[in-house]
Amino acid sequence: MVDRGASALSLPDDWPAHPDPILALNRMGSFDWDLDSGLFHMDARAHEIFDLRPDEYDGNPASLAVRVPPAEGIRLDELVAQAIKDGSENYGAYFRLRLRDGTLRWTHTQGYIRRDGTGRPRRIVGIVRDATDELHDLADRHEAAALDDARREQTNVVQLTTAALAHARTVQDVIDVLKDTQGLTHLGATSLVMGLVEAGRIRLVAEGPEGSFVPGTLVTRIDEPYPMSEVVRTLTPRFIESPEEFAAGYPVLWPHITDLRITSAAYLPLIVQARPIGAMGLLYSNREGFSQDERNILVALGSSIAQSLQRAMFYEQEKDIAQGLQQAMLPRTIPSVPGADVAVRYRAATIGGSHGRDIGGDWYDLIPLPGGRVGAVIGDVQGHDTHAAAVMGQLRIVLKAYAAEGHTPATVMARASVFLHELDTDRFATCLYAEADLSTGVVQVVRAGHIDPLLRGPDGACRRVPVPGGLPLGLSAEFGSLEYPVGTIELDPGHTLLLCTDGLVEQPGVDLDDGMRRLAALIAAGPDDVRRLADQLIDVADERGGDDDVALLLLRRRGLDTPRTGGRLQQHVATGDPEALTAARHMIRAAVRAWGARDSADEIELVADELITNALMHTEGAAIVTLRVLTGGGERRLRAEVEDSSSALPRRREAGESGVSGRGLLLVDLLADGWGVEARGGGKCVWCEFVVRDDR
Repeated sequence: MVDRGASALSLPDDWPAHPDPILALNRMGSFDWDLDSGLFHMDARAHEIFDLRPDEYDGNPASLAVRVPPAEGIRLDELVAQAIKDGSENYGAYFRLRLRDGTLRWTHTQGYIRRDGTGRPRRIVGIVRDATDELHDLADRHEAAALDDARREQTNVVQLTTAALAHARTVQDVIDVLKDTQGLTHLGATSLVMGLVEAGRIRLVAEGPEGSFVPGTLVTRIDEPYPMSEVVRTLTPRFIESPEEFAAGYPVLWPHITDLRITSAAYLPLIVQARPIGAMGLLYSNREGFSQDERNILVALGSSIAQSLQRAMFYEQEKDIAQGLQQAMLPRTIPSVPGADVAVRYRAATIGGSHGRDIGGDWYDLIPLPGGRVGAVIGDVQGHDTHAAAVMGQLRIVLKAYAAEGHTPATVMARASVFLHELDTDRFATCLYAEADLSTGVVQVVRAGHIDPLLRGPDGACRRVPVPGGLPLGLSAEFGSLEYPVGTIELDPGHTLLLCTDGLVEQPGVDLDDGMRRLAALIAAGPDDVRRLADQLIDVADERGGDDDVALLLLRRRGLDTPRTGGRLQQHVATGDPEALTAARHMIRAAVRAWGARDSADEIELVADELITNALMHTEGAAIVTLRVLTGGGERRLRAEVEDSSSALPRRREAGESGVSGRGLLLVDLLADGWGVEARGGGKCVWCEFVVRDDR
């Protein structure tokens, strides 16, 4: 301990010839070292400090070796020699003396070097004093400062850990925070064990270091002889301060963990509202004992962890309930659709970049409809909570019911919007409903604020299909704008229709149009099989993460053994419009001949004319006549449909007395190979089919 160059004693020229009284008042001794003669004179106080009687010292500095240990003497000699050599005026140093009884005592000396006119050192005068109390005080101050620093550091660790725990959403998040942050390292812990109380037992959720699992401790009773069980029973922390104490206190556990070289441990009950929810153990391998401050800090840390765990447990319970609700609201199975390959997928949202999944309002559905048609639905209720899932379930059910009743796509969407508006909710939903006739490939699409569908061809080329749209469900009813335009897509054999929610498209910082282009490119490069393609798209969404859920529906029209259209014609016939009726008859006659059914032309034209006439006579609205050819299954069939706005079903009757009416359906039943009635929204569709032989 050297303070060379110290200026605390810079002896002036008028330094008193007899300073003993002044120095004695300060409990200091003085010396005068004549460098020419080598004599080292000391006063009485200096003799006391060196623990030498006057008769034991002859003035030779070498005689002081009896009190100055060799290492200290060498250090002092080097210090003085260096000060003389480099021209210093003074020096100072702390050194130890070995007293008469063999004990060591810290001493301090300061010397002032006197030189002659040539700069040659001639004399050194100075002081010595007992520095024991001074250094003890300094050591105490350093120790107190070190304790304050350690206390601040540990308090800072608790604060940082608490701040990190505020973002933990699941129990695993809490464990990861404790393991991944520097908190445990700064507290000196080697590893962490943690258990949660479940039905009167403790389930281990953090097992400590790898390879440290003790058989039989994954689930333990609270009354078993383990430290975590004890702190849960007593609600009191358990501080184990030595291996011997650990072995004596827990002889069942100790033999299994001796290889971990644990020297101490702190087991803390995790208490919330006076109820234990678990316990945590901090294991140490490089310390023994805990100060009161350290115990207080660990107890505070345990309280913070308990609060975070309870919050995480509540979140997981709510998430399980919500996800169970959502899964119950989504279709349990997707019906097989003749003539089509279908794949559906759902991915829950990932919130906060965490491992957890959040609830959402996205859904899909597939609705079998009469006449070889199928309805495909994709939608997204606003929000990511249980309420969104509940609204989604109700909306899915009513959409399915409206579609199954035979309403047109536009009517299905309008009625669903009214239903959502009348619910006790402030949520709205986007939706896309596509009704596909797989026999003809005609797909009618209605869009309520949703993103457009995409269409992929057999060659892999994929494009976005712009579809006119209306307001989201709920909003259109609120603003009185319930008209939804209907778009048409031709789904040829081998083509795939893709419906999805915006979670598959939207990315932070990416424009929606760019997102759609990226998705189209991804689909184009994907596999042909719709199930593998769906898996790939969901994998991409998983890798990308994001705070929105994803629903996906793929429908691919098969090309082989599937009824397919050879043509499709349609005519609107209004009441009191003879020209339209004549045009419809001409359309039927021309189509039948063009499609190679000349041999059946008269029968087909007669039956179709009968259906049109019935619709115009017995209903108040117009009729829509549709004629198409279906091929597949080894035969060709010509199908005629007449749609009207009346819900009254036709029935066969005996001819009246006049013989004018009552014969229409009898004629249809006699001439057609098959006929029937389908509900269509508020009206109906009467259809008939003829098996025809190509006579072209």
